[in-house]
Amino acid sequence: MNDVPANLPRTAGDLRAAGHLPRSINQELHDNLLAKLRAGEDAWPGIVGFSRTVLPQLERALLAGHDVVLLGERGQGKTRLLRTLAGLLDEWTPVIEGAELGEHPLDPITPESRRRAAELGDALPVTWRHRDERYTEKLATPDTSVGDLIGDVDPVKVAEGRSLGDPETIHFGLVPRAHRGIVAINELPDLAERIQVALLNVMEERDIQVRGYTLRLPLDVLLVATANPEDYTNRGRIITPLKDRFGAEIRTHYPLDVEAEIAVVRQEAHLVAEVGEPLLEVLARFVRNLRESPAIDQRSGVSARFAVAAAETVGAAALRRSALTGEEPAVARPVDLDAVPAVLRGKVEFEPGEEGRETEHLVHLLRRAVAETARSRFAGLDLLPLADAVESGHLVATGERVPGKDVLAALPELPVLHDVAARAGVAPDEPAGRIAAAVELALESLFLSRRLAKDSDDSTTVYGR
Repeated sequence: MNDVPANLPRTAGDLRAAGHLPRSINQELHDNLLAKLRAGEDAWPGIVGFSRTVLPQLERALLAGHDVVLLGERGQGKTRLLRTLAGLLDEWTPVIEGAELGEHPLDPITPESRRRAAELGDALPVTWRHRDERYTEKLATPDTSVGDLIGDVDPVKVAEGRSLGDPETIHFGLVPRAHRGIVAINELPDLAERIQVALLNVMEERDIQVRGYTLRLPLDVLLVATANPEDYTNRGRIITPLKDRFGAEIRTHYPLDVEAEIAVVRQEAHLVAEVGEPLLEVLARFVRNLRESPAIDQRSGVSARFAVAAAETVGAAALRRSALTGEEPAVARPVDLDAVPAVLRGKVEFEPGEEGRETEHLVHLLRRAVAETARSRFAGLDLLPLADAVESGHLVATGERVPGKDVLAALPELPVLHDVAARAGVAPDEPAGRIAAAVELALESLFLSRRLAKDSDDSTTVYGR
C-alpha cells in the first residue's frame, strides 16, 4: 500500500481551509484526461495497437461523462484497458475516516456520516484513499446476487438492536462501496437478467434501492463493462434497458499489423530464455494466420494470449536445450518452434469437421509464418550459396541436443552467412547461438521454398540435398 503523505489535511476544517472542493468522478476523469492530452502524456500506458481506433472513442466517452461497455472477442485487452482508467484518477482523494463508503468529508451521503458531520463539524476526521483503491472489478459469474452488487439487510446489525425499518441495517454491496470510484464488470452478459435489472437505477438515477427501503444514496460511480460478442448474442445478453443506459459501446479488436502484434508479445511474455525478433515475428504472423484460417472458429477468436504463450513455450524449449547441451546463453532457434503446435493446440477452437486435423492445420500455418518472415527478412538476399554448400555435402543437423556452434561448424565460411545474421539483427561477434538462430531461419526458408530437403526424427533435424 502507498503511504499517505503527511502534509495532507486531516480534518474537514483543514480540508475546507485548503480550498478543497468536491468533484464528481466524471469531472475528475474529464479534467485529468484533458490535462494529460494537453501535456502530450500517455494516458494509456501498456495499451498497444488501439491508438488510432479504440482509444479516441474511449477518450470521447470519458470526456462526455458516459458509462462504457467494451465489446470484443477474447484476448483483445479489454480488461487491461479498463484497469488503466485508475491512472486518470487523482493520486489521493479525501474520505471520511471510519465511514463504510468512501464519502467526501464535505459531501456525506449516508445517514450515519451526515450525523457525524453535523456533530463534529470541522473536527470530522479525514483520511486519504489512493487511486488504486478506487477501482473495483467484478467478474460476472452466474452465482452473483443482487446483494453482492447492491446490498442487503445485515442480520448482525438487526441483532444489535436496530429495527428492520432502519436504513442503517443495510450491508452495502460492491457498487455502493465504490462510491466516488470506478466499477468494472467483466463479461456483463453472463449476469442473470434479473441481476442486471438491479443496475438500472445505479446507471440512470445514480441511487440504490434495497428490499423496498426508501434509502436514496446519490452515488457517484463510473460503471464500465466488457462483453464478448458471442455471449452478447447467444449464450447471454445485456438486457435492452441496461444496454440503453450505457452512453458508449466501443468495439475492440486484435492488433491490426504485425508490429503491434510483436509489441504485445514483447510486453506481456515472461521469457525464460532469449527469443529474437525474427522468431517473435514468426509467432505474430502465425497468430494472424490463425485468425484468417477457415479451419478456425473465428467467432470465438484467437486470443493475444496465444501468441504470448507461444513465445513463452519457445523460450522454455530453448532453456531446456541449453540445459541439455550446456550452451550459454540460452537462445531460441527455429527448431524450438516445433514445440508450439502440440502444447497450444487446446487454446484455439476449430470448426466442426476438422476433428483429427488440428495439429496438421497448426503445423501448416506455422510453416507459412516462417516462410513469410524469411521472405520479409531476407528479401533481395541471394541464399543460393548457402543452398549450394548444403547440397555439396555440408549437411546441417539441428535439434534439442545440438548446440549452435555445431550448426555453424557444419557449414563452410560463407559471406552470405554474415548477411543472413545482419538481416536478423545479429552482429558477427555475438554468441554462436544467436548466429545459428539466423542461419537456421535461412535453412528453413530454403526447405520451405523446396531448395533443400529436410529429414526429421524425434530429436534431430538434418538439412540436405
